[in-house]
Order: sequence, then structure tokens, then C-alpha cells
Amino acid sequence: MLIARAFKYELDPNNQQSTMLSQHVGCARFAYNWGLQQRIALYRQNQDEKRFTSAIAQHRELNRLKRTVFPWMYETSKCAPQEALRNLDRAFKNFYRGLKSGKRVGFPRFKKRGVHDSFRLTGTIRFIGRMIQLPRLGRIRLKEKREKYFKGRVLSVTVTRRADRWYVSVTVEMEIDSPEPPCGEPVGVDLGVKTLATLSNGTTFSNPRVLERRLRKLRKLSKSLSRKKRGGKNREKARLGLARLHLRVFNIRQDTLHKITTHLAKNHSQIVIEDLCVSGLLKNRRLSRVIADVGFYEFRRQLEYKCEWYGSELVVAPRFYP
Repeated sequence: MLIARAFKYELDPNNQQSTMLSQHVGCARFAYNWGLQQRIALYRQNQDEKRFTSAIAQHRELNRLKRTVFPWMYETSKCAPQEALRNLDRAFKNFYRGLKSGKRVGFPRFKKRGVHDSFRLTGTIRFIGRMIQLPRLGRIRLKEKREKYFKGRVLSVTVTRRADRWYVSVTVEMEIDSPEPPCGEPVGVDLGVKTLATLSNGTTFSNPRVLERRLRKLRKLSKSLSRKKRGGKNREKARLGLARLHLRVFNIRQDTLHKITTHLAKNHSQIVIEDLCVSGLLKNRRLSRVIADVGFYEFRRQLEYKCEWYGSELVVAPRFYP
């Protein structure tokens, strides 16, 4: 069975490499916002999907402007703006799909500096010992002591910055044997707030309440950031401290969900979950923060692909099933 898997590593770049990575992030963000502004203007003129532009057409136009208007873009890999425009093209297809279905949707949002900083690269990507070689960036050291642990064809890499850390996600096309269903009994899963998951056989998984336990520190750091002068070094330090706290909350939540979903997919032949209306649950002003802290959608997303990997069957019960 041919599948695409992503393997994530943390990078350990030096100062020069960190600057180059930041340049690639800025180039990708600029290309995305430039393309989005152009698409919004074209949509307001004709509102016709067939007469619309495409990622290829926008990339050609951006290449023509590089020589005179944006010469600084030659300092980065051509893949960064190209892949950003492809992401924009996918976002606008989802925008049109939402309009056709009758939903009330808005335009894709402009990317803001420091929020979801990332870029994608394709081409020659190699692992050399504890280093990864990326196009235009060269060899960058990995913090992992282990070498690559997969066999397959590397399709692309996505480099992401979270707080002051850099991560690389390697998408690999690999062949795996068709999995045999686990021998465990079928089980139903009920997600909740007090207990994260309760199984039909009586097993429970506690909710770590990651964000709730750090709200006091979060408020303190947020208040400290709001009091700092814009553009100053102390404000940047305060922003970085707040970002590190959010990163720790994210990591603990993801670790908990990964452990539970992997356990379920590996040990049960059939898993039944409820089709929850998460957007409706989040409208409860008293429980919205607690519900968002659990990660209901992420739990289901991880179960979907892990059940495919390990051969178990995922059954989603209808929302109004008794």
C-alpha cells in the first residue's frame, strides 16, 4: 500500500542559517499576501471562477516583477513563493466550494508576521548523518541524535517556526504492507471535558487540562507584553516568553492525543466515535475555552489516518443518533 507520511524533526540552525530561514518565511508570506490581494481584486471585478487566475499564472507574473520591483526575492529559493501561491490556490478553491454549498464564507486571511510562519520546499533533499540538506539553504543540523528512520521518496519539506524554534516536516511517499486488523474487541469512545475519553469497556483517559493549569502564568505574561513599548527589545523578550508558553501547551496537548489515538488504533479492531458539532459547542461562552483545550477535532483527525495505518475500522455515529 502506497501512503504519504510526514516525519517531523527539530532543527538546530546557526545564526546565519536562522537569518536565511527567516528570509524564506518572509518571502513566502509576501508572495501569499501579494497573490491574495490580487485575487480579491479580480473576484470583486467579475466574481467568475472560470475567468479567475491560477497559481501558475501568478507565479509567472511574480517572476517578471522580480527583476525590477522585488529583486530581494532572488536571495531565497524559488520554491518558497511558488508553494505559497499553490497554498493560496487551494484556499480559494475551498472558498468557492463553500460559496457553492450555500455557506457564508469569507476570503482567505492575510498572513501576519509571527503567526504560522512556514514555507515549503521541493527538489533535492538529503539526510547526511545528523544533518538535512535543503535547496538553497544547504546543510542544517538536526537536534535529533537518531538518523532518518524511513525508507521512501521524499516529496517535500515544510519548515515551520514556533516561538524561537525551527521544525522541519518531511513528507515521504512510502510503500507499506497492507495492515491486518487488530485482534482487540470493538469499542465506543465518548469524548468529554472532565474525562478526555471514556471507552465502552470502562477504560478512561484523564484530561490533562493543559491550558487551564497555566492560565495564571498566561495572564501574567500577556499583561507584561501589553505594558512593553512597541518596537523595543523588552517587548520582543516578553513576546517570546508568551510564545514559548503557548508552544509548551500545544506540545503537551498533542502528546496526550497522540498517545491515546495510537493506543486505540493499535488495540481495537473497530472504534466508534460520535460526530460532534464542535463549532456549535464552542458557542457556549462558559465552556468554550475548556472544550477548545481538549481538541475534539484533532482527536478525530488523528484517529482517521491511524486507523488506516494499523488496519482498524473507524465508525462515526450520526450526530442525532439515539
